[in-house]
Amino acid sequence: MPRPPAPYRGLSYGATMTKYTDPPGMPEDERMTPAELKVVREFLGLSSAALAKYLGVSDRTVRHWEEGKYPIPDGVRLEIEKLEKITAEFVASVVEKLMDIPDPVVVTYRTDEEYRAAHPETQLPASWHRAAIARVAQEVPGLSITFPPREEIS
Repeated sequence: MPRPPAPYRGLSYGATMTKYTDPPGMPEDERMTPAELKVVREFLGLSSAALAKYLGVSDRTVRHWEEGKYPIPDGVRLEIEKLEKITAEFVASVVEKLMDIPDPVVVTYRTDEEYRAAHPETQLPASWHRAAIARVAQEVPGLSITFPPREEIS
């Protein structure tokens, strides 16, 4: 099974607050809208808190962008486009590996802790992985999606 996206292996994103700015002369009609931000965030399987951590901003800032209180800086749009590209590449790599398997099965994760235990190199949340696997399921006929077995508690 493919590993999580390489640029996010071991990345401790959100460790410091990031300030995003627009390039000089940024036209308003090229700015990401609050609706676009929310739709893409949800499509990626990220909560506003997870996106805030990824971007290195506060959860409140993301909520304000999505509410239209503040304009979304172009740097944010660029970061989200990078994450969309990485996600699409991850989905394509999983699809490619599963397409010719007679009874394809893929594992996804219940919690962030469970996901990081299996993939300590990633900092993306389990919800991102589940959303990516849902996209895989659209492409791979007969795909079975499972969770890893729960550890026995003694």
